[in-house]
Amino acid sequence: MERLWLGLGSALALLAVVSGAFGAHALEDRLASDDLDLWQTAARYHMYHALALLAVAFVAERWGGTLTAAAGWLFLAGVVLFSGSLYLLSLTGVRLLGVVTPFGGLCFILGWAALLAQAFKA
Repeated sequence: MERLWLGLGSALALLAVVSGAFGAHALEDRLASDDLDLWQTAARYHMYHALALLAVAFVAERWGGTLTAAAGWLFLAGVVLFSGSLYLLSLTGVRLLGVVTPFGGLCFILGWAALLAQAFKA
């Protein structure tokens, strides 16, 4: 499992850097300031949780466990739901997408809780 988390974390980190650079350079003159802020928030949380997946890879190698796997899947779902909805919201202006964002945030919170529980269990 650790290779899966290392691979996904690395891929997501790469995409987070590309997304941040794209927002800073290609979208700077195309998006309103508020939408650009949404994009940068999405990229920031995208990167945080890509790095969190690297931590999950480390924990999976040392201790394994279903809580570690749950943390990884929750972080991945959080990036898709939280960052993905904010990326789309900033590009399309479809405010209904904002309804999805809190579910991604909840996935992040639950992922950190699962990792915390694994730390105490290990």
